[in-house]
Amino acid sequence: MASSSRNNKKYDVFVSFRGEDTRDNFTSHLYSALCRQNIQTFIDDQLNRGDEISESLVNAIEASAISVIVFSEGYASSRWCLDELVKILECKKDYVQIVIPVFYRVDPSDVRNQTGSFGDSFSKLEERLKVNTEKLQTWRNALKEAASLSGFHSLNNRCESELTNEVVNHILKRLLDEVFQPRDNKNQLVGVESTVEEIESLLGVESKDVYALGIWGIGGIGKTAIARAIFDKISGDFEGSCFLENVRDESQRPGGYACLRQKLLSNLLKDKNVMPYIDLNFRRLSRMKVLIVFDDVTCFSQLESLIGSLDWLTPVSRIIITTRNKQVLRNWGVRKIYEMKALEYHHAIELFSRHAFKQNHPDVGYEELSSKVMKYAQGVPLALKVLGCFLHKREKEVWESAIDKLQRILHPSILEVLKISYDDLDDKEKSIFLDVACFFQGEHVNPIMKFFNASGFYPEIGISVLVDKSLIAIDSHKKITMHDLLQELGREIVRQESINPKNRSRLWHHEDIYEVLTYNTGTEKIEGICLDMSRVKEIHLNPNTFTKMRKLRFLKFYSSSFNGENKCKVSYLQDLGFAEVKYLHWHGYPLKSLPSNIEQLWNGVKHYSKLNQLIHGACKKLIAKTPNPTLIPHLNKLVILNLRGSKSLKSLPAGIFNLEFLTELDLSGCSKLKRLPEISSGNVGQLFLSGTAIEELPSSFELLLRLWLLDLSDCKRLKSLPSSLCKLKSLGVLILRGCSNLQRLPECLGQLSSPLILNLAKTNIDRIPESIIQLFMLRYILLSYCERFEFVQKPPFLERGCLALQPFIGIVEDTLRIQHTNHTPVVRLQEIWQEVWLNRGFSTGKGHILLLGNEIPKWFEFQSVGSFITLEMPPDFFNNSRVQGFAFSAILAFSDRHVDCGRWFSFSCELKVKTTKDCGTHDTRLSQSRVNYVESDHLHFGYYLFCEEDFNGFWKCNCIPEAVHFNVFPPLECQCCGVKKCGIHLLHTPDSTNSM
Repeated sequence: MASSSRNNKKYDVFVSFRGEDTRDNFTSHLYSALCRQNIQTFIDDQLNRGDEISESLVNAIEASAISVIVFSEGYASSRWCLDELVKILECKKDYVQIVIPVFYRVDPSDVRNQTGSFGDSFSKLEERLKVNTEKLQTWRNALKEAASLSGFHSLNNRCESELTNEVVNHILKRLLDEVFQPRDNKNQLVGVESTVEEIESLLGVESKDVYALGIWGIGGIGKTAIARAIFDKISGDFEGSCFLENVRDESQRPGGYACLRQKLLSNLLKDKNVMPYIDLNFRRLSRMKVLIVFDDVTCFSQLESLIGSLDWLTPVSRIIITTRNKQVLRNWGVRKIYEMKALEYHHAIELFSRHAFKQNHPDVGYEELSSKVMKYAQGVPLALKVLGCFLHKREKEVWESAIDKLQRILHPSILEVLKISYDDLDDKEKSIFLDVACFFQGEHVNPIMKFFNASGFYPEIGISVLVDKSLIAIDSHKKITMHDLLQELGREIVRQESINPKNRSRLWHHEDIYEVLTYNTGTEKIEGICLDMSRVKEIHLNPNTFTKMRKLRFLKFYSSSFNGENKCKVSYLQDLGFAEVKYLHWHGYPLKSLPSNIEQLWNGVKHYSKLNQLIHGACKKLIAKTPNPTLIPHLNKLVILNLRGSKSLKSLPAGIFNLEFLTELDLSGCSKLKRLPEISSGNVGQLFLSGTAIEELPSSFELLLRLWLLDLSDCKRLKSLPSSLCKLKSLGVLILRGCSNLQRLPECLGQLSSPLILNLAKTNIDRIPESIIQLFMLRYILLSYCERFEFVQKPPFLERGCLALQPFIGIVEDTLRIQHTNHTPVVRLQEIWQEVWLNRGFSTGKGHILLLGNEIPKWFEFQSVGSFITLEMPPDFFNNSRVQGFAFSAILAFSDRHVDCGRWFSFSCELKVKTTKDCGTHDTRLSQSRVNYVESDHLHFGYYLFCEEDFNGFWKCNCIPEAVHFNVFPPLECQCCGVKKCGIHLLHTPDSTNSM
C-alpha cells in the first residue's frame, strides 16, 4: 500500500536546502547528477514568480517520493527550511515518505542537539522572530528526529563529487527497491527471485576481461523481464548503464542503428547531446565501469554495429545479452549462457491468477479450468499473462469454449511472438521445424536425421540451428523434444496454408485425414500424413489415393491402442503411388505384397529409385516371394528397412547387408525366416531378428563392424552363437531372451570392448563364461527364469554373492538382476556392502541391483510400509561433511492377476527436500531403472552419492531431507502391485563410525 502511494508521485525527489549555503555548490551538483539519472527532482529554484512559496512547497513535498534534507550551517536560521522540515517529517509519518539527511559541513550531533555553529544559527532565528515556545519546540523536535535518521556526512568524504555520487546512487537504489520495483513486480515477476540471484552472482565473478553473459530461451519465456529485473537491481553500482530494448525491431527501422547507438552512448555517458564520434566516445567509456543490456539480439552484426568490440570497456564492466539464438552468444564469446526455463507449476498458477483473477490464486470453482490452462501454457509467462487477461471476468462456459479452441488454434498474441523465430529460418529449416511439430515430437533423432537427409533438408546444420534458436531440443535420450506451444505454432502455420485440409502440406489431425482419405480429395500439396487409426472408423481407400499425392514424403498409419487394428482398407494400390515416400509405416498393411512399383525397385526399374529411404511397415503379409538378389543395388539409399510382422518372408537378398546407408534392419516376427545371407561388408547398427526361425548366424557375421544392437529374442530354434560374435567390437546390446534352445555362450565373449547389456532371461544357459568376468564395462545382465543356471563357484565372479561384481562394475553401474536361481544373496548383503563401502569404495556415483527377497535389511535405519518414507533430519544435515549419500531399498511386487505381456515399467527413487529459501525445487532423483513383470517379490537395492552440484544446491538453499518417494510408472492398476516396503540408510565417510 505504501509503495503504491509512493510510485504515483509527481516528483521522485524533493530537496530541502539553505540557498545561501549550498545553492551554488553542493545542491547544484546534486541536482545536476539527479537529472542526469532521469530522476525527477524539485528544488525551490523552479518556483514561478508570484507563487505563494509556502503553499507551493507544501504541495511539492507531498508530491515527492523522497525528500533529501541538506543540513548546512545556516539551515536552522531559515524559517522556511524549518517549516519544510516539519512538513517532510509529517509526510514521512502519513505517507511513508523516504527521508534522507545530508550533513554538509556540520556535525549530526550539532543538528540533533542544536549546538555548535548550527545551534548558533538556530538561536539567532529564535531571537529574530520571537516565535512562541510551542513553535520552537516543534522545530527542535523535528531537528532531533531528522538528525537521528541514517544519512550522509560530508566530513566522511574526501570531496563533494564523491559525496554527490554516493547520495545519487543511494537515491536511485531506494527508488528502484522501494518505489518502482513493487509496481513492476505486481503482475509480471513471479518466481524469478532465485534466477535473479543466480545471474547476479554470475555477473559478480572476477574477470580479467569484460564479463559478458547471455540469457537464452524461446520467445515469451521471460528473458527481457529477468534482464530488466537484474538491470534495475544492480545498475546503481555502475558509473554508466543502459538497457537497450528490442534491438531486433529497432535496428530494422530507417536509421535504427544510429538511434540505438545514440541512446547507448548518451545513457552511458549521461550526456543527451553526445556527439556521434564513436572512437572518442568509446575512449571515454574505457575509463568507466558500465553495465549494458542488449535485449532481443538476433544476429552478431547487430552487436558489432552498436559497440564494435568489448576491448573498449574496462574489465569491471558487464554485458548482458538476451536472445533466442544461442549462436549469437557463441559468436560474441560470452562467458556464460543462462538458459531460461519455464515457470514451475505453483509460480505459473500464481502469475496466471494475477491476470485472470487479480489475486494470487484461482477463484473457487475455477481451479480445474485453471489447471487446464496451466497444461496448455506449460509455464511460459507470455502465454500465462495473455490467457489470464483474455479470460478475466469471463463465465465458466466461455472458459471451457476458449480452452477447447486453444487445442486447435493458437492465440494470436502468442502466435505473433513465437513466430518471430520461425520467420528467421530458411526454407529447409522451416521444413524441418514443421515436420517435427507435425510428426516427430519425442522421436529418436538418428532415424529422423536420415529422413531429413533423404528429403534434402541438410539436417546436420538445420537441426543445430533449430536447437540454437530454442525451437527444438535434443534430450539426454537423443529424442527430439519441442515445447507444446512451439508444436502448436508449427501446426498453426500449416493450418493457415489453407482452410481446406487437402491443400495443406501436412496432415496429423484424424478428422482432417479421415475427410481427405474417405472422399479421395488428396492433392500434390500434401507432403506428410500421420494417422492414429484408433481414433477413426474404418476407411476404404481408393486405389489411386496416393497417386494424387505426388509430393508425399511421409506416411504413417499407426494405432495407439495396444491391440490396434488396421482401419485403412484397400483392395489394391495403383502404380506410381509412393514415388517420393521416404518414410512408410503402415500398421497391419492389408495387401499380400507391396505396390508393384515398389516391388520393381527390387526388380531393377530405375525410374523409382528415389523411393523409400525408409520403409517402416508393420506388415502382416508383405513379400510373398524372395526379391531378385542381383538388383539390390537400386536400393542403395535405403536407410531403415522395417518388415516387422511379415508372415510370408522366407529369405533375404544376398546383398541386403551390403547397402551403404542401411543402418537399421527390423525383421521381428518374420516367423518363416530361417537364415541370413552371407555378409561381405555392412554398416548395419541395429538388427532385430526377434521371433524369427533363425537357427544360426552366418560365420561372416563378424563383418558387421558397426553393429551395436542384436536382438535374437524368442528365436526358439537358435541353438548356438558363432565364436566370431566376439569380434563385433561395437556390440553393446545382446538380447537372447526366450531362446529356449540356447545352452551356451561363446567362451570368448569377454573380448568385447563396449559396455554390454546382456539379456539371458528364459534361456537354457547354465553358466556364464569366465571370460565375461574380464568385461569391465558390463552394464546389465538379466538372468530371470533361467532354471538351469548355476553360479560358478570360484572367484571373483559372484564369489561373495551377487555384489561381488564390484571388481568390474562398481557395485552395479546400471542394473544387475538375478532371479529364480539356487542362491539367495540377500542374507550376506550387509557383509558385502560393508566390504565395498569401507574398504574398496565405489567407482560410480550411483548404482542399483534387483534381488529375490521380501524384507528390507535390518541395517536400514529408516523403514516404512508402502512407497513413502519420512525422514527427520537436523537443520544442518548438509553441513555435516560426513554425509556422502544414501543407500535405498524397496520391495517390489506384482499381483498374481497381473498379465506378463513383456511390458517394462519405470521404477524411480526420489529424495524430497524442504528449503528455508525460495530457491525452487531441489528434489533429487536417486535412481531410475526399467523393471519387467516378476512373479515373486524382489528387493530393489541401490545407492546414490551426492555430487558437488547437489551439495552446492543444498547448501545454497539450506535444504533439509524430508522424505523419499518410490514410484512405479505407469501406475499399476492392481493395488497389490508396486512398492510394498522401503528403507533408507545414510552413507557417511568410510572413516566415520556411522558408516553402517
